[in-house]
Amino acid sequence: MSSVAEGLHLVRRFFGAIKPGAPAADDDQWARAQLGPGEIRLWESMNNPDRRHAVEVARLVHAELPDAGQPTLAAALLHDVGKVACGFRTPARVVATIVWSVLDDAKADSWIEGSGFTKRLGQYRRHPELGEAMLIEAGAHTLTSSWAADHHRPRDRWRADPAIGDVLKRCDDD
Repeated sequence: MSSVAEGLHLVRRFFGAIKPGAPAADDDQWARAQLGPGEIRLWESMNNPDRRHAVEVARLVHAELPDAGQPTLAAALLHDVGKVACGFRTPARVVATIVWSVLDDAKADSWIEGSGFTKRLGQYRRHPELGEAMLIEAGAHTLTSSWAADHHRPRDRWRADPAIGDVLKRCDDD
């Protein structure tokens, strides 16, 4: 993604994140129908902006892959669940995104072992790996947990079927 496109994407996500409220009741009910019991607990731990975003992603995936199985839709719904670990709300996420745009990945490895705000910055940066661990612990399908870890990786490092991964990535648009 070009820096201009990435900037516009982040602006869209910011304004979507400050909108109040949970997902619409029918969207929440639909999402829960795609998830197993452990996954539902993770869904409930996510904040409203993340759940609204996740439903949008999953609905787009479902439109492109109407026969997508439960693991694919759960992957769309729970790909960002690792963000729960840091506990950041929108303002802190904006700061974290700016910080990580100028620092390298090696910092995340050292900061996640720290404490306080820097630890939380590391957790935010490592949300894909943390999400994978959470999903494995919740008993999620391998596709669901591996997509949480892979959704920010380059295509050649995905463990998911590339055709499914392409749809998930396109629908997530980040």
